[in-house]
Amino acid sequence: MSTPVPPPTPDDPLARERAHLVSSRSALRAMREDAEALDIADVTANWVNAAVLQRQIEDRVKALADLSGTPLFFGRLDYLHAPGAEAAEGAGGERFYIGRRHVHDAAGDPMVIDWRAPVSQPFYRASPKDPMDIGLRRRFGYTGGDLTAYEDEHLSDPAEAAATSRLLQREIERPRVGPMRDIVATIQPEQDEIVRAGLSGSVCVQGGPGTGKTAVGLHRVAYLLYAHRERLARTGTLVVGPNRSFLHYIEQVLPALGELTVRQATVDDLVAHVEVRGTDDPATAAVKGDARMALVLRRALYAGITPPAEPVVVVRGSRHWRLPAHEVAEIVGGLLERDIRYGAAREALPQRIAHAVLVRMERAGEAPDDRVQDAVARNTAVKAAVKAVWPQADPAKLVHRLLSDPDHLAEHAEGVFDADEQKALLWARPARSVRSARWSPADAVLIDEAADLIERTPSLGHVVLDEAQDLSPMQYRAVGRRCTTGSVTVLGDLAQGTTPWATRSWAEALAHLGKADAVVEELTAGFRVPTDVIAYASRLLPHIAPGLAPVESVRENPGFFEVRAATGTDDVTGACRELLAREGSVGLIAADARVPELAGALAAAGLAPLAPGEETTRESRLTLVPASLAKGLEYDYVVLDEPGAVVDGEPDERTGLRRLYVCLTRAVSGLIVTHAAALPAQLG
Repeated sequence: MSTPVPPPTPDDPLARERAHLVSSRSALRAMREDAEALDIADVTANWVNAAVLQRQIEDRVKALADLSGTPLFFGRLDYLHAPGAEAAEGAGGERFYIGRRHVHDAAGDPMVIDWRAPVSQPFYRASPKDPMDIGLRRRFGYTGGDLTAYEDEHLSDPAEAAATSRLLQREIERPRVGPMRDIVATIQPEQDEIVRAGLSGSVCVQGGPGTGKTAVGLHRVAYLLYAHRERLARTGTLVVGPNRSFLHYIEQVLPALGELTVRQATVDDLVAHVEVRGTDDPATAAVKGDARMALVLRRALYAGITPPAEPVVVVRGSRHWRLPAHEVAEIVGGLLERDIRYGAAREALPQRIAHAVLVRMERAGEAPDDRVQDAVARNTAVKAAVKAVWPQADPAKLVHRLLSDPDHLAEHAEGVFDADEQKALLWARPARSVRSARWSPADAVLIDEAADLIERTPSLGHVVLDEAQDLSPMQYRAVGRRCTTGSVTVLGDLAQGTTPWATRSWAEALAHLGKADAVVEELTAGFRVPTDVIAYASRLLPHIAPGLAPVESVRENPGFFEVRAATGTDDVTGACRELLAREGSVGLIAADARVPELAGALAAAGLAPLAPGEETTRESRLTLVPASLAKGLEYDYVVLDEPGAVVDGEPDERTGLRRLYVCLTRAVSGLIVTHAAALPAQLG
């Protein structure tokens, strides 16, 4: 049962809420101690069961950690009536504290309700137009882990409920150090709809800078694990990010919500069949990433299947059983028509041949059983026929030959790629073997495609794909085959595509993923980037994503924004020192080519910067960020060095302007743009 709403009392409301916080933390500590004290010695049948159960207990103990500085609950709902019950005259309401995880007292009564529970939903959705039976919504303000303020909304009073929540604004604008933090206390109604969407359907979220799409995707995983825990425990969940720095930045969000079982990886991690030691120029990478490569690979793989030239003769004792070549060809044709994986069909072929031989045995009056069929399938003549007709395939060797043999490529790319595209695909210096090849990231994706043609890639229950706009069609296919029987949450912004093959439309991307029926949602309310900063960055939108709606900042604070002429690196380091005098993290973002010079200037100025992905602390708050790694990261204050150099560092102007758009929108509270060279004309 929940806590009944107490009658009004003359005591201090803030003191009562603090007392509830203390009691809740004590109850959580007791829950953790109970988990730690569990004795499994007499409840497991063997050591395997014991190991599994022990691991589950350890995960439970970790999930019950009371994170220092993280509020245990952040809101309160006072219902007018008992949730789920018919509104009866005189019926009393109930009170629920909303937090990151469920906490109950010694009697089992809830003290904090998990934000994902149905009873918590009105905290995010209730409004004066639809109060959802909520009389009072209370938000709590914290300083560190201490409850220091509260703010009430009486949803039955339209004038009061229409006011902007100051605590909500303060939480959104709060300076941050360390990894990305969760947004569970500030989820907005349009975000909550995406978070709580069902597991069976796939969702694509188009969101500009600061709209919270990454956090929405991570909270969606946490919600799905809450609502479908047993199913996802069997099938698994995965978050795919653009690079290791990004994954390190977000990795603490799910543990803060009590979820520890979600795997995180980059696309390169997923396709790591070979060691990647090489690179491709953008034109070559674009051709290798084209979806047409899937057809070329399929052609090359199945071209290895050849019609039988000789009959199969199986010798058993004194009898010779002869299967004509045309019957073997019919068996092969039947397997090809079924369109099953190459490897699965090859494994089925000897059994099919053996079955045909058994039919002949039965016609001759014999009575063979399954053991005879298995023996025939293992017969030397049958194995030799299978090897000749349907050879074993190796995905890396398949790709190696296509990229090193012009005639072989031309044979299978005919009508798919023109002569120039074929020339771009071929290695300038063909490697002698798979082992000696200097595979590129795009090559690894091709090998993954070939591997899936041979053996089916296992499917997960749910995949979150972040910064999806930068993926090539072949990379989309690589992710898509890992959720063929599951669902996907795609997160991205078409305006932030910074690869030459960047996504042109979500419909096209979802088709490559195999999720053409996914629902596309758009987030346009900006909670992170200040008004003046997003307005300046949005000058680039007509040039990089015509027709895309600009983000509308909902921040009351316009933020700190300046464009400064600089005469050298001293002006850049001076701007960093100026921002470090404020509270919060600082990022110095620059074109990759300028990073070494700026690193030296910072060292000379006595400012030791962190690298992207390294966790900021109160003592180390400055990070030096190459423009190529800025995507997905955020800092309270940013110094952006030489916007023109950021644009010039990319292979074409549109990609450069998109990279600049990303760099301009990494600031949460303030941005200083420094430049000695002229600013790009598109910034006006």
